[in-house]
Amino acid sequence: MLINHLSIIGVGLIGGSLARALRKAKLVNRVTGCNRNEETLKKAIELGVIDDYSLNIRDAVAGADVIVIGTPLATTEKLLPQIVESLKPGAVLTDVGSAKGSVVNAARKVMGDQFARFVPGHPIAGTEKSGVEASFAELFIDHRVILTPLEETDDKAHKLITGMWQAVGAEVIDLDVKHHDDVLAATSHLPHMLAYALVDCLAGLQESDEIFKYAAGGFADFTRIASSSPEMWHDICFSNRDALLKSLELFSEHINQIKDAIEKSDSERLLEIFKRAKQARDKFAKSRNQLDNNTE
Repeated sequence: MLINHLSIIGVGLIGGSLARALRKAKLVNRVTGCNRNEETLKKAIELGVIDDYSLNIRDAVAGADVIVIGTPLATTEKLLPQIVESLKPGAVLTDVGSAKGSVVNAARKVMGDQFARFVPGHPIAGTEKSGVEASFAELFIDHRVILTPLEETDDKAHKLITGMWQAVGAEVIDLDVKHHDDVLAATSHLPHMLAYALVDCLAGLQESDEIFKYAAGGFADFTRIASSSPEMWHDICFSNRDALLKSLELFSEHINQIKDAIEKSDSERLLEIFKRAKQARDKFAKSRNQLDNNTE
């Protein structure tokens, strides 16, 4: 048994899928859930995601060997003191937040000597759906999970969380905290901002009904992520504020280059931008296909 007692604070898509995957692999003996909404926890019991639950964080954490924080980023700093109070000796704490700097800073402030048993994590997996009903055991298969261990991080704790994610089919990569936040700002957080902005912009037009009526597959593919949880992405914006602002500024400069080329009828410049983008996208798609083939 990899984990005897797992406690998940925030039983949603990610936490629920992790519990399902570990249970399916028979690698966890008991799963305790904790949520603000008791109906969600009752649903999780009904779906077989968790064994028991508590609305009280301290009770949910007590006795657990591994605790996973799966709540929105904005709540992590508030929850940590309650979690830390009930950590049993040797318990390992991890999270699934999309920004790591703010979480690490908050944990360092309140965990004291127990900070060494905190292993920050971020599974690069998910869908535009949310909630425990959307969870499924195969979510992490062939997806990457980034861990951002610190100098203080206990080696055994790091190995346990690495093994946990590998056991559910994920490829685990270690990154520096700042590097993680910079990369994710560009590759995940920025695209979500663009999708939300585009849909909001078009929805505000007088002809919005007609625009959406005739929107094709490309629009649906590009804007799919705008169906993600607004609350979650609101929190991510402020949790990774500095890195996201840099990415937004860089993109603004680039979109202005395209606008300038169109205004000046600079055909050669515009075509060069498009060619560079196609080459980069094709290279990315090829590497993704190779990764998928190697893991089959």
